[in-house]
Amino acid sequence: MKARIKALAVAGSAAVAVALVSSAAAPVAPLMAFKIVVANAIPTIPAPLTATPGDPKRGEQVVIERHLGNCLSCHAVSALRQEQFHGEIGPSLDGVAWRRDAAALRMIVVNPKLVFGDATAMPAFYRVDGLNRVRPEFAGKPILTAQQVEDVVAYLAVLK
Repeated sequence: MKARIKALAVAGSAAVAVALVSSAAAPVAPLMAFKIVVANAIPTIPAPLTATPGDPKRGEQVVIERHLGNCLSCHAVSALRQEQFHGEIGPSLDGVAWRRDAAALRMIVVNPKLVFGDATAMPAFYRVDGLNRVRPEFAGKPILTAQQVEDVVAYLAVLK
């Protein structure tokens, strides 16, 4: 799958890009198209990736699950203190909903390098192109589905 920038419009201090993704012959559903809106130098994805709203309970499970989000390997979350092995590489997710809105959280989950730069260790959870050292069985497949991204965003939005 290759992402193509369909349009780029610059208006004042805001830039808007539409990312459209075409599917290869893989059994994976193509990535949903989304708009990246840059305002005040912060890229965001304002619109949800799915028509179904994210569910915070399902998002919590994605955050916990080591074979899905595996967020706790790098981040600590006090609300999940019953889970083992919280990481210290990334910032604590406590209070993240006060620091970032849903649009910014969605962008960070989809492609954190656009927010934090290439030096971040956080993986892109909804991206399939421009990645390095991807095992062949995972090539062309995002880590999370669009619905799982929305579920994680819904969970993070309650961490105040």
